[in-house]
Amino acid sequence: MLPIRSFAVVGAGIIGAAVARELTMKFPGVQVTVVEKEGRVAAHQTGHNSGVVHAGLYYEPGSLKALLCRRGVELVTDLAQKKNLPYEKCGKLVVALDSAEETRLHSIFERAKANGVPGVELLGPQGIKSIEPNAVGRLALHSPDTAIIDYAAVAQALIDDVLEAGGQLRLCCTVERISEQKTGVVLHTSEGEIRADHVIVCAGVQSDRLARGSGAQNQPRIVPFFGQYFQLEEEYRSILNGLVYPVPDPKYPFLGVHLTKRVDGQMTVGPNAFLSLSRENYRGLGLNARDFAEVLANPAFWKFAARNAPAAVREIRSVASKEFFLQQAAKYVPSLEGAKATRLTRGIRAQAMDQNGGLLDDFAIDYRAQTTHIRNAPSPGATSSMAIAQYIVENLQM
Repeated sequence: MLPIRSFAVVGAGIIGAAVARELTMKFPGVQVTVVEKEGRVAAHQTGHNSGVVHAGLYYEPGSLKALLCRRGVELVTDLAQKKNLPYEKCGKLVVALDSAEETRLHSIFERAKANGVPGVELLGPQGIKSIEPNAVGRLALHSPDTAIIDYAAVAQALIDDVLEAGGQLRLCCTVERISEQKTGVVLHTSEGEIRADHVIVCAGVQSDRLARGSGAQNQPRIVPFFGQYFQLEEEYRSILNGLVYPVPDPKYPFLGVHLTKRVDGQMTVGPNAFLSLSRENYRGLGLNARDFAEVLANPAFWKFAARNAPAAVREIRSVASKEFFLQQAAKYVPSLEGAKATRLTRGIRAQAMDQNGGLLDDFAIDYRAQTTHIRNAPSPGATSSMAIAQYIVENLQM
């Protein structure tokens, strides 16, 4: 095989930025070009998330998620310190309100210990009060190492390192399709052809389309779900010291409403999780005819919908009523009763779904001879981004 002289990375979100930086470190002197359709770095998922540096509590021990999350925490923390990025180790409580949730919380505690999450402990009502005086619950898992960060700033810092190492960033350049040839890979873009010896596609909500267009497997498909956050009014910014989360319910595919502190000191409530009518529209109805029609034409989505009707009922109430949304948060922090909040720009999750309507839980990477596709990188994808980059580069088929 001919030596690699050039790489192209599609997407300047946090994973694409991390992959590009890792390539410049692993292959010094090789040309690395990042191709991004928007006019700035971190324009989509990276710039619309909660900013939580997840410690690795929930994930199946030994899974790629669990392994890369713990490594990712170390890497992103080191980067924040070196680059002087906003970062706060504020801690997190996962709170059980009834006996059934207590049982599930004990299981999460065992997973967290198996994953090597430092400092985790179970606390009763008084222990909860000692960490979060305004929170209530029967039992809570405390994760003191959970932190918050500005992931858009992380992505920009990673891109800055790429540029400093001699790499290139092509903004406002949309990749329309990818073709593998004997002499390398051609990116067919809105700005003409870009050639490289190997391409790594980190395209988020567009990952399945670019994969199909380059001859990769048809599955999994992306189904977009939006998550709405609300910012509490100013008097509530210090109501918590850190984060307060519910215990995940296996009957529902997503986590549920929680309270998240941001690095700017504001307190947010969210997110809900509901089918998005588009992949990239963040305000209003957000309808994109092509995106919505593709979901409706996907038989796997209807299988998923049939199994998750109760979850849909719960989530539609939170979408329709801000008051109901805040009432859910007040179960954990009663002094939020009657609080006011403003709607923030929503985020859109690139959720991969298999042909049976199952949501892919772990990271999924499709290696081809000349092109590597990241097919699924759900939470904790941002936390794990630099570890994902290391894993991908180490396993390139070259």
